[in-house]
Amino acid sequence: MSAPSVPPVSPAPPDLPTLPAPARPMPDRDWVAEAVRRVEADANRSADTHLHVFPLPVEWGIDLYLKDESVHPTGSLKHRLARSLFLYALTSGWLGPDTPVIEASSGSTAVSEAYFARLLGLSFVAVMPACTSPEKIALIEFYGGRCHLIDDPRGIYAESHRLAEETGGHFMDQFTYAERATDWRGNNNIAESIFEQLRLERHPVPRWVVVGAGTGGTSATIGRYVRYRRHDTGLCVVDPDGSAFFEGWSRGDSEVTAVGSRIEGIGRPRVEPSFVPSVVDTMLRVPDAASVAAMRHLLGVTGQRAGGSTGTNLWGALTLVGRMRAAGERGSVVTLICDGGDRYAHTYYDDAWVAAQGLDLAPYARRLAAFTATGTLESGDVR
Repeated sequence: MSAPSVPPVSPAPPDLPTLPAPARPMPDRDWVAEAVRRVEADANRSADTHLHVFPLPVEWGIDLYLKDESVHPTGSLKHRLARSLFLYALTSGWLGPDTPVIEASSGSTAVSEAYFARLLGLSFVAVMPACTSPEKIALIEFYGGRCHLIDDPRGIYAESHRLAEETGGHFMDQFTYAERATDWRGNNNIAESIFEQLRLERHPVPRWVVVGAGTGGTSATIGRYVRYRRHDTGLCVVDPDGSAFFEGWSRGDSEVTAVGSRIEGIGRPRVEPSFVPSVVDTMLRVPDAASVAAMRHLLGVTGQRAGGSTGTNLWGALTLVGRMRAAGERGSVVTLICDGGDRYAHTYYDDAWVAAQGLDLAPYARRLAAFTATGTLESGDVR
């Protein structure tokens, strides 16, 4: 009888590599749970933002709505983003009870993040261009934050990384994480809120939603949401002078750079990582003088005092309304009131500042004043 065969002995598995220790100790789970509860409780205390009607001739069959994000506790659209960024950082294990929070910002995001940092007892430093409005700086300091101002806006990213490393802090990095920190499927994000508030209107599914791009997070959320919900809605991103987004989108080149924008909160010197060009249906470039003229026009027509980025949005929305009217289309258009105008008393609402910037508002103001008669902004002395 032959000996039973013996299966070959498998070689011993190699030793598993040793995983590196975390860069900083993992935060206490009880502290994280309490921090998340505080941030969620803040959201639970806040009502939804209003959707205002902008007056247009009824016979046009086109309705224009403005989603008023200035009524958030910190006065801007960035309150939603800051809440999402803090929840993302907390649930990712990046924040502990003694972690300094660093952010690169042109102002409004830093105001909102300073608010949430104070809510959690964390120190906060905002790295911002030196040209940021004094009203925004005062608000950041009111919420306990510190402003670190630099002359070249393109240096805010490197300086934020440096400060985070130097202090053992966490760089929140809104420009990278904005598009992933917000749940674009719903969960009361801005897109879901818009469509719910339009539900009883005569054109409940808007033909266009018009937004600017600062991080790109809002356009990414709305663009993904309308595709996920299968709405026949176009996404238009408006872009101010000096921004890289329009050229980057037009050329399909994410490496495009520019000088940066004078319209705070939107427009960047580079195409930010959170900008998702594939969900954008069209882009419009809006001159800075048109943005400021439209911002002031909004105040005259509705009494709503808003900032420069809202003016950019309104100019773009009215441009699309004019195109719809010329094509015989009926429907609705939605855009955003991004923040209140009190933050810009010494800039966009200051005639001396506007003149010093070389901005001639008159030709754009004339077009806006005549819009209900002409039905277009795209002629004559505007581009």
